[in-house]
Amino acid sequence: MPETKVIFYKENKCAPMVNWLEEVYRQDKKALEKCFAQIELLKAFGHELRRPHADFLRDGIYELRISFRRVQYRILYFFFGQNIVVLSHGITKEGKVPDTEINRAIERKIRYEMKPETHSWEEGE
Repeated sequence: MPETKVIFYKENKCAPMVNWLEEVYRQDKKALEKCFAQIELLKAFGHELRRPHADFLRDGIYELRISFRRVQYRILYFFFGQNIVVLSHGITKEGKVPDTEINRAIERKIRYEMKPETHSWEEGE
């Protein structure tokens, strides 16, 4: 199985995922390491990644599931084509993932599918 390419969603020269990861870093560096470990699993397994690491939410949106020190981190993502996954944004949650967050990811998925080159974040931007 080929490795899945991971892209961060970009909007207005900003990558919400990068901003969220920076916030996680400020709060707990070990939690950030766990987030990156889960992203690496997603790269390796792509569509095959399942619970407890990932789960389907709805309408083409999935979540990467990270638990660390009683905090539930979630990274919302969607697939584009066969081997590309786009990370929309991350959240810290207590219960289920709020519908507003899933809807935000759906909107980003629609925008990305229309203009992938405009909404792909490149490191160093």
